[in-house]
Amino acid sequence: MPTTTDNASSDDTCYLALKARDARFDGHFFTGVTSTGIYCRPVCRVRTPRRENCQFYVMAAQAESAGFRPCLRCRPELAPGQGVPWSVQDASSILAQQAAQLMDAPEPWSDAPVTMGAVAARLGVSTRHLRRIFEATWGVSPLQYWQTRRLLMAKRLLTDTTLPVAHIAALSGYASLRRFNASFVEHYRLQPRAMRKTSPANIVLGDQNGIVLKAAYRPPYDINALLQFFATRSLAGVERVDLARQSMVRTLSLDLDGRTCQGWVHMHFLTDTCSVELRISDTLGDALPQVLARLRALLDLDADPLSINAALLGDFPGTDGLRVPGTLDGFELAVRAILGQQITVAAARTLGNRLVERFGNDLTTPFKGINRLFPRPQVLAQAPGEAIGQLGIVRQRQHAIQALARAVSDGSLRLHPGTSVGATIAALQALPGIGPWTANYIAMRALRWPDAFPSGDVALHKALRVQDSKNAPQAAELVSQRWKPWRSYAVIRAWNSL
Repeated sequence: MPTTTDNASSDDTCYLALKARDARFDGHFFTGVTSTGIYCRPVCRVRTPRRENCQFYVMAAQAESAGFRPCLRCRPELAPGQGVPWSVQDASSILAQQAAQLMDAPEPWSDAPVTMGAVAARLGVSTRHLRRIFEATWGVSPLQYWQTRRLLMAKRLLTDTTLPVAHIAALSGYASLRRFNASFVEHYRLQPRAMRKTSPANIVLGDQNGIVLKAAYRPPYDINALLQFFATRSLAGVERVDLARQSMVRTLSLDLDGRTCQGWVHMHFLTDTCSVELRISDTLGDALPQVLARLRALLDLDADPLSINAALLGDFPGTDGLRVPGTLDGFELAVRAILGQQITVAAARTLGNRLVERFGNDLTTPFKGINRLFPRPQVLAQAPGEAIGQLGIVRQRQHAIQALARAVSDGSLRLHPGTSVGATIAALQALPGIGPWTANYIAMRALRWPDAFPSGDVALHKALRVQDSKNAPQAAELVSQRWKPWRSYAVIRAWNSL
């Protein structure tokens, strides 16, 4: 069974992080304690076990495959993701990482049921080859990995919500309640309902209930910088940031199994525990795994500051907590990127507000002033061009927005993590009015590609002091090579310097 490293000295480093309860290593490894049969996060508050009783694992699935059960106190299901960029690994590891991400993010990237065959087909390899590469990279089979992810999601929802057990089984990917119960007992030696000895009460905001969950992140995290980024670009009725309370609320609409789920999400940072409290409207209850995945991407909660800072901090001192802002909706982000081409952030925000007011739908929420949804791709695809033009959006951007909307509506273009970055960038640039800057910006924020680099960005040229070069984009690209594979983070840090 592979551990976090291949040598005892590195395991000793893990033990030191465990003793210090160092949140920087949360999600990087899990500790199986042989004397108890339990595995924990490095931030667990229980008494530190003896070194000879500790075994270290990269993944929760590895620990469970070795016979360990998840700690009920530190709750491994809340740990940040690994945040390892594909571009720093060899081809086999890239494939295994992509497969794991597709299994982690419950996005509807395929209309077929999510099976190993579907994942292999999505990656363009045979099921047998994928299984062999996955086991060689992670030390567990794809089925074991998937089983662990599903059970941890179920454990999380059982612990933190009052949703019916049958509903949780379905949300966690089980077609049969009987199979879910049997699997839960087999792995955790508990009936699912045993997790509910102290059932939580759903919070009430105004006239709507909300589901409360938590998600962890690794410090350092510059919360104010991220929230200020969102605040500067916030659209009226859709989102609002409260910098004083370190919170944000916004509306969300997503398609699920041929139907649309609409609601709101509220995020509140809890700095003392390196976590975020997530309040999700009951109307999004049927899409909780999808919403959780999108919220983690929006706030970049799976980032690995240790690795990123090792590559960037020398050139960007004092920026060790900056994150790449994500999005809850790739289509929305792409439209806003098109609106922002060659104009100021304030001007793009004005156009975005007009678009929401004209083509967005109303939504009732318990938050004053938060009452609009961003327009759906089907609406903008069918909107008359003159109606969009009346908002002050020039003809070139009208065509770009509608071409984008048609491509997303018919499923030929998917804008979420797990898609092929190269193919998606090429497909975006094939649309009218979308060039390399816009495509890379979308890849950075919607696809969550850590190595995106909009080399033609004028502000970036100024920050990197190459604006006077004969070929500034080429000069910026040359400078950026030393920041691979973290150039998306370098871009955010360069912009922040201005």
